[in-house]
Order: sequence, then structure tokens, then C-alpha cells
Amino acid sequence: MIEIKADLHTHTVHSGHAYSTLDEIAREASKKGLELIAITDHGPAMPDGPHEYYFGNLCILPEELYGVKILKGVEANILKGGKLDLSSEYLNKLDFVAAGIHDKTGHNLKDKVEYTEAVIKAVERGYIDMLSHPVNSNFPLDLGEIVEACKNNEVILEINASSYNPAKNFSRADRMATVKLINLARKNNVPLAFNSDAHFCKQVGNISYLKGIFRETYLQPEDVINTSADKVISYIYNRTVNQISMPSFNDSNQVLIKA
Repeated sequence: MIEIKADLHTHTVHSGHAYSTLDEIAREASKKGLELIAITDHGPAMPDGPHEYYFGNLCILPEELYGVKILKGVEANILKGGKLDLSSEYLNKLDFVAAGIHDKTGHNLKDKVEYTEAVIKAVERGYIDMLSHPVNSNFPLDLGEIVEACKNNEVILEINASSYNPAKNFSRADRMATVKLINLARKNNVPLAFNSDAHFCKQVGNISYLKGIFRETYLQPEDVINTSADKVISYIYNRTVNQISMPSFNDSNQVLIKA
């Protein structure tokens, strides 16, 4: 199985339903030989998510802990109309923005068409570096349209190891959709990131639940962006898409083009 050196999806105690501190996650990442982790606590629309001030203050954290590079980020919630639950003021302060659709975040969406439209609008705003767990039968997406939007906006697609935890009853349909997503991404040269979605420090860097997917899709190291920290950093800091000012999830006004 391909070895990852960067885990772009981890949660600390500040996500509310995760169980480790940043220090504990960084220590574990160092023990496992990871070069980089992204701290991506849930955005404030999540019922137990941190206040937006938390994300504004991530700048005080060191760039490296125990020899592991730290990207200060968020797993923002994609809401109705493609809005994220952090304003431009806070998104601009972060190293890395992952985003996805989550339950209990007030999106009020109904079907595959609405979910797909919301995700595409969010991607087109330019702030998202990585679309998190795009395969989820609770929030079905038109994968062809999603891959095209990610290609046009230089957004990484995530394959989420936590979703394959046997305790979560990942469906056969979801497995087939994951294989389809990987094949579409490779065909369109959209980078893939295989992440732990760790909610406990011992999970960081663990993508073992994806062994079957690796075998089934014949993935090669060049298909996976997080096989080195340098590949990740080079990609996200050289994205050329313009960003659109993002209103707070409770503010539907300001939507301005930023040069």
C-alpha cells in the first residue's frame, strides 16, 4: 500500500467530538514518520464546533512541532448556496481550507442536485484547498460535475479512511462511488489525498482501511498528492484561482471578487 507522509485531515479536542490535543497529534505524527499534518477542526456551524475566534488565533501556533510541519486549517461546512461557515476575514488567515457537507449544520438541502450545486458554488469561490469526504450516501453528489469543478479550481479531492471504518457501515454503493471518483480524478488529473480524518491521536496517518481501494484501483504514488509534504505545500501555495469574499454563514450579504 502507498505510504502517506502528510495527513491533511485531523481533529483536536476543539472539534468537540474529538479526543486529542494538537500536541498529542503532532507527537504521534512524529512517531509515525509523518512530515506534515493539517489541523482541520470543524467550522462553527457544527453543533459542537469552535467559535470563529479560534481560527483567527491559530496564527500563534508554531509552524513545526516535533519535526512535523503544521498547517493551520479548518474543515469548513458547506451550507446552502455554497457558503462556508467562516468569513473571508478568517479564511484568509489559514494555511489550509478543507470543506465538506456535514449533518446538523443547517444546510436544509434536499437532493443530489442541490448538494452538487452547493458544493460547486463553494469550490468556485476559490477558498477551498481540499474537498473532504465527497463520497457519502447521506449527501449524494454528481461525481462527474464535482471532479470537473475541482479540476477547474485546483481543488484536491479527499479519499477519507475514517469513512471505511467497519464501525461506520460504509455501504457497497459508497465503495463503488469511491472507485468511480478515483478513476475520474486520475482521468482529469485532479490530485487525490488519502487522509485519516483522525479524531484521536492514534489514528493520525492511519489509512489502513483503504487497502482494498488501493488494490482495486491500482493506484500509483504519483496519483496521491500527500506522499510528501513538499508536494502538498507546492500545490496549495501555487493555486492560481481567484478567491471570492466569503460571507459568514449567518451573513448573506458581502460576496465580492477579490483580485
